[in-house]
Amino acid sequence: MYDEWMDDSSKEAFQGIELLREFVNTHDLETGADAVGSPAELRLWLADHALMGAQESIGPADLARGLELREALRALLRANAGQDLDHAAVDTLVRMGRNARLGISFDDGGRAELTPDPVGVEGALSRLLASVFQAQADGSWPRLKACALDTCQWAFWDASKNRSRAWCSMAVCGNRSKTRSYRNRHRTDGPPN
Repeated sequence: MYDEWMDDSSKEAFQGIELLREFVNTHDLETGADAVGSPAELRLWLADHALMGAQESIGPADLARGLELREALRALLRANAGQDLDHAAVDTLVRMGRNARLGISFDDGGRAELTPDPVGVEGALSRLLASVFQAQADGSWPRLKACALDTCQWAFWDASKNRSRAWCSMAVCGNRSKTRSYRNRHRTDGPPN
């Protein structure tokens, strides 16, 4: 869909952003559905997104790290949408970043990129962290946001000109938020005398 105007590095950057958006959205807070709620589901998702081999094993500790990364990323996306920065989420990412083994490699055109050294779930999580780094380095990171509605928090790409979008959908979450604000402003403490 964007192929006609993107160069190769832009396509790669967009793919990284899209990967992060999809990863955060594996947990639908409104319905409670979690596409990666078990080690097997996480392995399948990571394999389907070419982050690791389908036959590699994932245990409960790997699942816990994956879910911790997902929720820390969601917290950062909420900050991108104007919410307060969750410093515990930043601490989580700092710790995970220290454990990620990322190297610098160069493509045929001499362009540097971060590449994960480990395989398996460590490599997969490192690839997700590398996508965050790339998005921040290329300036696309601020446009990846989480819906400001607490019951939603769905990750979305803010394509608005002034980067001011706060909800994943104006028709759904934006309307809910505005209706709630209206009711709160016009609420009465009891029937009129």
